[in-house]
Amino acid sequence: MRALFISHEADVAPGYLGDAADRHGIAVDVCELWAGARLPAPSDHDLIVPLGSAEAAYDDSVTWLAAELDYLRRAAADDVPIFGVCFGAQALARALGGAVGPATHPEVGWFTIESDAPHVIDPGPWLEWHFDTLTVPPGARVLARSAAGVQAYEVGRHLAVQFHPEVTPAILDDWITAAYDQLVHHAVDVDALADETRRRVPHARAAAYRLFDRVVERAGLTATNARGV
Repeated sequence: MRALFISHEADVAPGYLGDAADRHGIAVDVCELWAGARLPAPSDHDLIVPLGSAEAAYDDSVTWLAAELDYLRRAAADDVPIFGVCFGAQALARALGGAVGPATHPEVGWFTIESDAPHVIDPGPWLEWHFDTLTVPPGARVLARSAAGVQAYEVGRHLAVQFHPEVTPAILDDWITAAYDQLVHHAVDVDALADETRRRVPHARAAAYRLFDRVVERAGLTATNARGV
């Protein structure tokens, strides 16, 4: 089995989700769009995981966005399971007929969410880092929400979350460095955020693993039905 993680910037990495894939014996491939990598055929992988981005999923001036939206549409048409994370959730929503726009209430930090399906989406707390929000595509079911908007949804075999289950302290440190001025503008206590993220490592790792277990289960990824097996 193989999973494709789509990375949009140098500091966007699979993190805990990559570790979780390894626990399931799923090989991890990373497509670095930011470095000019080309997306492979959707059917080359058993699972596609578009990760976060500092870009906006509604900004058509982003050079690689149109190609990624088309790729997600083709993956959905080919019935390849998609697990969208933050920007990835927004891009999937837009690709399938939903919408994305600026959030009235940006969220950066650790938040508990309201889950309608705690057997799929734990209430958290989860690490949030987003300034945009989404409207789910036709046929989707909202699974969780917060004051800022949709936090998780499902559509067909696909699952998407607005929060960041993948983020390790090292990934967060890189994001803080890159977005320091923006965080200060939004009155985020960056030292407290970094400290809390380090304290929450055991919980965050375990929660990411549980969530990925559910992604694998709902996608039906087993050694007997993986593509090419």
